[in-house]
Amino acid sequence: MNAQVLDKKIELIQWLSTLEDKKVIDELLKFRAAQSQDWWRTLEREEQASIENGIKDAENGNVKSHTAAKNLYEKWL
Repeated sequence: MNAQVLDKKIELIQWLSTLEDKKVIDELLKFRAAQSQDWWRTLEREEQASIENGIKDAENGNVKSHTAAKNLYEKWL
C-alpha cells in the first residue's frame, strides 16, 4: 500500500475516533453505503439495455472513429 494513502487512512481513523457530531457520522455512513452499491443496479432498464447494445456493437466491430463521432455531434458540443 502506498505510504501516502496509509497516512491519509490513519488521519481519517484518528479524526473519526474523536467525532461527536451525529449528523456528520450519519452522512459518512450514507456515503459509505452509496460507495458500496453496485452502480449498475441504480440504472434504469432502458439505460442498461443501451449500454449492453453499445457493448455488442463494439464487439461486432460496429464502431465509428472519434473524429466521425465528433463531426456528427459537433453542432451540439
